[in-house]
Amino acid sequence: MARADFYLIAKPRFREEPLRLVCELVRKSYAAELWTLILARDAEQAEALDDMLWDMGEDAYIPHQIAGMDEEDDETPVLIATPDVDAPMRALVINLRDAVAPPGFERVLEVVPADDSAREPLRERWKQYKAAGLDVAKYDM
Repeated sequence: MARADFYLIAKPRFREEPLRLVCELVRKSYAAELWTLILARDAEQAEALDDMLWDMGEDAYIPHQIAGMDEEDDETPVLIATPDVDAPMRALVINLRDAVAPPGFERVLEVVPADDSAREPLRERWKQYKAAGLDVAKYDM
């Protein structure tokens, strides 16, 4: 059964840089050999993530790229997709967009910002995933 896991940002380092948490989640998924699709909100966010993933430290090289830039999308463990690119679905999806992730994944991770105004739409999304029959869980980060 498919799962939706919501990660609520609580720690100051993630509060200041929410994309740091995304990088940590990517590092864990890569270590577990899970190929990951990150659904970025826009090109600017995709580029910021791309830069951060290059900058994870000497011992943490994570093969990744922005989808649609070249032919290697199918061979890259971590793919960052902007809304205008129709990237292939993967078993693990990290969704940073405003809508529910499209079907086809086994597990979706939703990163929930610390401010209340951003949390309300995510409560709605929680209900949508639950209504679609997904197992839903929440983690404080």
